[in-house]
Amino acid sequence: MIKITFPDGKTKEYPEGITGKEIAAGIHPALAKEVLSISVNGEIWDLTRPITGDAAIRLHKWEDEEGKHAFWHSSAHLMAEALEILYPGTKFGIGPAIENGFYYDVDPAGGKVITEADLPEIEKKMQELAREKQTFRREEISKKDALQLYREKGDEYKVELISELEDGTITLYRSGHFTDLCRGPHLPDTSPIKAIKLLNVAGAYWRGDEKRKQLTRIYGITFPKQKMLDEYLEMLEKAKERDHRKLGKELELFTFSQKVGQGLPLWLPRGARLRDKLVDFLRKVQDIYGYDPVVTPHIGHKDLYITSGHYDKYGKDSFRPMKTPQEGEEFMLKPMNCPHHCEIYKSKPHSYRDLPVRLAEFGTVYRYEMSGELHGLTRVRGFTQDDAHIFCRPDQLKEEFIKVIDIVFLIFNSLGFEDYDAQISLRDPADTEKYIGSDENWERAEQAIIEACAEKKLKTRTVRGEAAFYGPKLDFMVRDVLGRKWQLGTIQVDYNLPERFELEYIGADDQRHRPVMIHRAPFGSLERFVSILIEHTGGKFPLWLAPDQAIVLPISEKTQDYAKKVLYFLNNSDIRTLIDNRNEKIGRKIRDNELLKIPYLLIVGEKEAESGTVSVRRQGEGDQGVMSLEAFAGLVKEEIRKQTAAHTVNV
Repeated sequence: MIKITFPDGKTKEYPEGITGKEIAAGIHPALAKEVLSISVNGEIWDLTRPITGDAAIRLHKWEDEEGKHAFWHSSAHLMAEALEILYPGTKFGIGPAIENGFYYDVDPAGGKVITEADLPEIEKKMQELAREKQTFRREEISKKDALQLYREKGDEYKVELISELEDGTITLYRSGHFTDLCRGPHLPDTSPIKAIKLLNVAGAYWRGDEKRKQLTRIYGITFPKQKMLDEYLEMLEKAKERDHRKLGKELELFTFSQKVGQGLPLWLPRGARLRDKLVDFLRKVQDIYGYDPVVTPHIGHKDLYITSGHYDKYGKDSFRPMKTPQEGEEFMLKPMNCPHHCEIYKSKPHSYRDLPVRLAEFGTVYRYEMSGELHGLTRVRGFTQDDAHIFCRPDQLKEEFIKVIDIVFLIFNSLGFEDYDAQISLRDPADTEKYIGSDENWERAEQAIIEACAEKKLKTRTVRGEAAFYGPKLDFMVRDVLGRKWQLGTIQVDYNLPERFELEYIGADDQRHRPVMIHRAPFGSLERFVSILIEHTGGKFPLWLAPDQAIVLPISEKTQDYAKKVLYFLNNSDIRTLIDNRNEKIGRKIRDNELLKIPYLLIVGEKEAESGTVSVRRQGEGDQGVMSLEAFAGLVKEEIRKQTAAHTVNV
């Protein structure tokens, strides 16, 4: 017999070799139909895999990310089987589950080019195979046999992947007539896959290397019910209207130029004002929480990033070093701010009484992304992080971590992100070679995050293997108005960079001690944050944040002088106001400025000029009546006061 521990802490004995499917059936027959995968001691397994020792388990349904992962991973295999039947000789790269759905990178045989016109036929074949209730069978295989299998198939992609794996760790999954190199997990069979939609076709270089062959990447999504698919497709249509690339152009926020370079955004005046308001907002919050501003260069000596360990880990993803006329001297475009901040901390001695030291910078960094991975503001080559690094004593760590959580909450509340949770990302205990630092420091850092989240009663999920290479982290996930999930804001605990940079403070015992370092970026990057904010709001920003809060629309040339007086009054009242003095009819001016989503449109004709008033229209709501300038200014300030009440900070 073995002992199984459930999430509520209760335990029960079962025969050795029991499966997750059998455990679920024993709890309730309905649960056995709903459950899709199981976590065994923190590792996600197939429901049909025997459990041979004492274990803590968690059963996953569709509502759980782990359940969706197994569902979509199985769907990727289902699509691959359909492709193999329709296009014999197709070779397969990788086919993972992703945040929404799955994809597979394939190399069709005989020069076949798969286009979106082929997708309905592939969908139809997938439906046929799903109805066959094909089982997914896991099989452990030696490296030698795996290499022989795929060499016989002539699939050089799988051969390359297998050659990098360690013997004794390789598994295959078989379903129907398809066999794939795969770690799993998968559904017990294909029957839960009821609704299928292949979304688009794209090109993808093998292993992300532009020098390698370009494969065909097919994206798809599946659901256990047709209604779910219909709702998802409806959401996609709404998302197209909110696409930040489309709205960014329409609202005149940002642009790109091939001559400037791919992935290097150019902020237009309205976008720059929006960005500045976000920066001003966070600066005020940071002032209250005791952060000191710093500024660091856009380049750094290569040795700086060798010391930090970033060059070894991420050198290939950075821009190439720049050589100077001095022999052996190389600089790099700054890929991150933390090494610079370590050097600032180190520039003078510190006592235990000086800590915590909180250094904040809106620092622009540069990372090389392949052209195929660039996407609007969400994936760029140059971006500005709202970066800060806290250097504190170990006994201050939890308190400082909690204060950063409070800042993240404040930002989310102020900007209307009401639906969010958090992920604790720990290192993979089975692959510690990926990380730097001692086991002791990792355990201390991970425990501090877990305790801080528990104290804040924060809803979290824990994922092993997702930590940064130098420390564990807490990532915040928000859902926008369309229900899409975005990773926004991160907090990381780091015992390792202080070691590598030999950072010190003098303790109360007059001895030298190492500080602990917290990395934090509530926005993440201004570019990505703005892209998500645009799509979340549909470009209708809260009044306090809007690039332009009001625009004056003179009806004719006769009221141009009065319109300028209105403009002067409102700008002096700290209301960001423009004037539209184009020689256009008032209907055209209203329509054009409605499209720019400026919150207030102020129409001034001869009557308004005589009475010292404005005729007020609220964007998307229509006429609000005629008001004096003082009354309108009061209206705007009261609306801003209510919106910014969430900004109140209690430290």
